[in-house]
Amino acid sequence: MSETRYKLHWITAIIEVLKTAKEAILPIIVLVFANGLNDVGSGKWYLDYLSFIIFGVLMIMFFITGIIKWKRFEYWFEDNELRIEYGLFIKKKRYIPFDRIQSLDYTEGILHRPFKLIKVKVETAGSSSPKKAEAELTAITKAAANRIEAEIAMAKVGKKIVLQAEDGEQTEEVRMAEKIPSKSVFKMTSKGLLILATTSGGIGIILSGVGVFLSQFAEMIPFEWMYEEVSGFIKFGLLVVAIVVFLGFVFVWGISVAMTFLAYYGFSVSLESEDIVITRGLLEKKRMTVPLRRVQSVRIIENPFRQLFGYASVVIDSAGGGGAEGAKISLFPLVKKADISGPLKEIFPDLILEEPMGKLPARGKHFFYRIDFLWMIPVIGVITYFFYPYGLLSLLIVPVIILFGLWQHKSAAYGISGNQLTIRFRNFSLQTAFLMKKRIQSMEMKQNHFHKRKRVATLAAGIKSGMSIFNAQVHHMEESEAERILSWFEPSLKNQEREQG
Repeated sequence: MSETRYKLHWITAIIEVLKTAKEAILPIIVLVFANGLNDVGSGKWYLDYLSFIIFGVLMIMFFITGIIKWKRFEYWFEDNELRIEYGLFIKKKRYIPFDRIQSLDYTEGILHRPFKLIKVKVETAGSSSPKKAEAELTAITKAAANRIEAEIAMAKVGKKIVLQAEDGEQTEEVRMAEKIPSKSVFKMTSKGLLILATTSGGIGIILSGVGVFLSQFAEMIPFEWMYEEVSGFIKFGLLVVAIVVFLGFVFVWGISVAMTFLAYYGFSVSLESEDIVITRGLLEKKRMTVPLRRVQSVRIIENPFRQLFGYASVVIDSAGGGGAEGAKISLFPLVKKADISGPLKEIFPDLILEEPMGKLPARGKHFFYRIDFLWMIPVIGVITYFFYPYGLLSLLIVPVIILFGLWQHKSAAYGISGNQLTIRFRNFSLQTAFLMKKRIQSMEMKQNHFHKRKRVATLAAGIKSGMSIFNAQVHHMEESEAERILSWFEPSLKNQEREQG
């Protein structure tokens, strides 16, 4: 096993500077705007420009810390482990056994591409943090990434091949598994990408980000002046105001479309040995690897608007690992529902994609809207009292709640096919979850007093999703059917207890 120590590319220093500056952007903005734009002179230049001096010193410190982090970061391979040494003031070491490494995820950012570099995230079965990868190599060559894969395969399999260096010469001999050629399973079409971008929910993220910004800088924003200007503007007439608001939403929607287009450009899914490989992105190209053995469930999600045109999305839940994409992973962001079966069967040949036939009893309908109806009554009363007569319009909430509850009741379904449980439920989007018995972590039947009187129950099947649990639930189903599904699941529990005993 090689004990040669490797360094990151020098571009790492610049990336670290930008990362630190990004994390400190809010206090820097507050510092500059709070004092840096003050027109009142004190007579002493260093006091008049104090904020800018502090800003300059901070930027110099960022550059110095970035260079130190790059210089002190080393990684090497020893005793079937990936070993990393890093730290700014305190030197830290991290040893990651090869048999714990589940996948290597690659990202090519704007700063990586000119130098043909990639960022490598090392994902393990149980990351120390639910939001971060076990380790991250900020900028290395593709040959260096191949070397890491080779070292991991050498430990796991032990077959010999020659690793090609970046210049094409055979410089290092290692043992690793013979790579099986990747098999393309799914590619998003230009039409699909356009529909995905134009119907994405990114506008909500943008608006929430604006809200966070306003809350952070509330004291610095001249709300009184803005109120006076807006009041004067409203005098131009309701139509003009409506047009401006509409154009504002169109602008934000356009930003959302552009963000989604850049993020999912070139989206493709392929199979490499026992791994699912997902590649996407235009400005920042990402390559994520998901071991098939980590997949806990497959879900088909149908947004009501996309459902009208026969489109759906497919996500998978992956167990363990850190990172933002380590739990619910978009497998097919947008696909014709009629075309889902083919690519899904290539990845999961044992998956049964039949529609669940079990329906909910009519006597459970009112449970879907009764609680919402009860807590909305006082809200409607308060709105009506304080905003009479226009507050009476809030009564329209009642039929909306009832109709939505009936919609949920009609949409729900369940079914058992061999060792697979299929559950269909609706929050707003319709979800169909396919769960294998051996992947289900827990199953629970819940009943309250009113449920028992109507002989209905709620069944929840929990599967591991990242570091947490995702619960697929059928609300207010037939009590006897819930008990039947529990009986179907119980033998596996007994076997587990027997094995542990």
